[in-house]
Amino acid sequence: MKRFLAIDLQKCTGCRNCELACSVQHTKSFNPRRSRIQILKDETRNLVVPMVCLQCEDPLCEYACPNGAIRQNEKGILYVDSTLCIGCMNCVTACIYGGIELDPRTRKAIKCDLCGGDPACVKACEYGAISLVEAKTEGLKARREGIDLAYQTIGMKTGEVIE
Repeated sequence: MKRFLAIDLQKCTGCRNCELACSVQHTKSFNPRRSRIQILKDETRNLVVPMVCLQCEDPLCEYACPNGAIRQNEKGILYVDSTLCIGCMNCVTACIYGGIELDPRTRKAIKCDLCGGDPACVKACEYGAISLVEAKTEGLKARREGIDLAYQTIGMKTGEVIE
């Protein structure tokens, strides 16, 4: 069964512990810019929006990659094969949810790979704002509601581009 991270925006405080846990897990460094989850903050509007790969059923990032660097593993988790990534940013542009970035050090794509099924960010979140859910009907509904709430919170429509 496909799984993904669900984030409860009502519980997220923007503490960024998830970013640190992720960067340590993947890069052995405390560097939020190298994290696969990014916390967007607008303190003037008291806004905190975590951005992470949604493990889409129809992943635009995968289709946009000219080298086939974005693929599913045996557990159905989308990941980036860094040996194939050329850093072209097609996947970054293709993802309408902001769930994929370029690593500032390697200049290759990075995205949440659910830490192989045991996400470090879930364990690091003291407020219970991040959970790993299965993509059953309830899980898909939670993902859609989370996306819609995130966009409503920042005053945008789902899929609208920030300029």
